[in-house]
Amino acid sequence: MASSSVKDTDNIEYFPNWTRKQQKQFDAAWVIHHDKPDIWEKIAQAVDDKSAEVKIYYEKLVELIKNIEAGNVPIPKYPEDEF
Repeated sequence: MASSSVKDTDNIEYFPNWTRKQQKQFDAAWVIHHDKPDIWEKIAQAVDDKSAEVKIYYEKLVELIKNIEAGNVPIPKYPEDEF
C-alpha cells in the first residue's frame, strides 16, 4: 500500500464499509487461519458479506498499524461492540 499521508480522522473511518461485527469476524478468523495456505478463502467464509474484500481489508489494516506505530495517526477509538 502506497499511501503516505493518513489523516488523524481516518482511524475508525479507515474501513467505512466494514461493520464492527465484520471487523471482529476478520480478527477471529485471522487468529485461527493466519498460518494456513488457504488463508484468504477461510477468512472470506468467516466474514459476513465481505468475501471479495478480506485481503484488501488486511492490507489496509497493516498500513493503519504502520501509521499508528509511526505516530501518524492515533489509536482508533471504537464504539461499544454492537453484538
